[in-house]
Amino acid sequence: MKTKHIKQGLMIMLGALLASCSITKPYQQPGITTNGLYRGVQTTDSSTLASLPWQQMFPDTVLQRLIDRGLNNNLDLKIAVARMQAAEANLQQSKLAFFPTLSTNAAFTLSKSSSAQLRALNIRNAETGSSTVNTTSIPTIKQYSLTASTSWEADVWGKLRSTKRAFLASYLQSEAYRRAVQTQLIANIANDYYALLAYDQQLKITLETVDNRKFDVETMKALKEGAIVTGADVVQSEANRYAAEVTLPDIRQNIRQTENALSLLLAMPSDSIPRTQLDTLQVMPSLQTGLPAQLLSNRPDVQQAEYSFRNTFELTNVARTYFYPALTISGTGGFATANTLAGFFAGTFYGSLISGLTQPIFNQGINRQRLSRAQAAQSEAFYTYQATLLTAGQEVSNALFSYQMAIEKANTRQQQLAALQKAVSYTKELLKYTANTNYTDVLTAEQNLLATQLNGVNDRLQQLQATVALYRALGGGWR
Repeated sequence: MKTKHIKQGLMIMLGALLASCSITKPYQQPGITTNGLYRGVQTTDSSTLASLPWQQMFPDTVLQRLIDRGLNNNLDLKIAVARMQAAEANLQQSKLAFFPTLSTNAAFTLSKSSSAQLRALNIRNAETGSSTVNTTSIPTIKQYSLTASTSWEADVWGKLRSTKRAFLASYLQSEAYRRAVQTQLIANIANDYYALLAYDQQLKITLETVDNRKFDVETMKALKEGAIVTGADVVQSEANRYAAEVTLPDIRQNIRQTENALSLLLAMPSDSIPRTQLDTLQVMPSLQTGLPAQLLSNRPDVQQAEYSFRNTFELTNVARTYFYPALTISGTGGFATANTLAGFFAGTFYGSLISGLTQPIFNQGINRQRLSRAQAAQSEAFYTYQATLLTAGQEVSNALFSYQMAIEKANTRQQQLAALQKAVSYTKELLKYTANTNYTDVLTAEQNLLATQLNGVNDRLQQLQATVALYRALGGGWR
């Protein structure tokens, strides 16, 4: 008979487990197309910059030391690690939910009749002719007890399993977030470093220009003495010198602000930043993008968005299980004795074992609303995943085009620069020896030359920063 009951119980449990398979659904990665994510790029080569460690991507040893310091000290990265630790704790807690709970309680009770109860008892005894009660003869009752209780919920419908998978996805999401912060941190350090070198180069060019224009002022004064130019030309040459000199404070301010920004990334008080020179840097000879589908495995923020969707998917599974009965088994047992602790465990033992099913019938619509909220959150996470992937493709396309345009501008700028250098030289010579020109021509040529030199530095900076942007957009920097 006992074997028959056991078999029936096993059949019921097996049937419940089979039913749970249709309640909770297995997760599958969303099918999102990646075709055409890189605008104007058609390739079958899977080689990508994202697979390069950042040390190879940035061979400048000074920059490498700055990046390494940022990875060790940056506060945003430490915050991301703390989030990972919290998510890991939640995951461990979800695993422990499969085990029964156990709690113990030790109690001591001291009881004695009150004086009012004794007086009432003596009055009743007097009325019935019984003897009165001596208050000193009423004993004090001491009671000791030790109990233990346990409870276990059978994961019949997969609620605990789905909860564990949800917390696992949450942990993986936090780990992907940490990698996203790291890739962005490396890109920010490299971009600020390159900007600092560009400002240094612009400062150098401007200082050289100021020195040259100081010499021009002296030259114009000498030409005025020879009646070749007028006093107005001398004043214009002085104004031309000041026009270049007045830009120096802005450049120095840009340098100071960029150094401060880099110091913040390195989690240190604002200070000067060690660096090399812009001319010493080498750009990657080949920018390989790989296949758009590789963004799914290379971009941390894309993975983070997918893990977020996976988390909401499993929480939707959890919400479905609330519509079905919960099977709980609980037990209580313990010892109790009175007046003395001697032979405590030889005293009275009591225990109980209870199992039951709790079926929700009317719950004020809470279960239905819980499911609706979970499904809405799942839809939101799915659309966020789609948007994140599209944004990743857009960033790759923008970085590629920015790099290409920087190369085109640099090539044209070199030709413009050579022509303007000749123009400045020719107009100065004409001003000295002929009457076919005036100082306005010299002024215009010099101003155009300075602007072109500064813009050439910007072209170089755009090229370097486009390379950094492409590296980050492809998912590089966390390996």
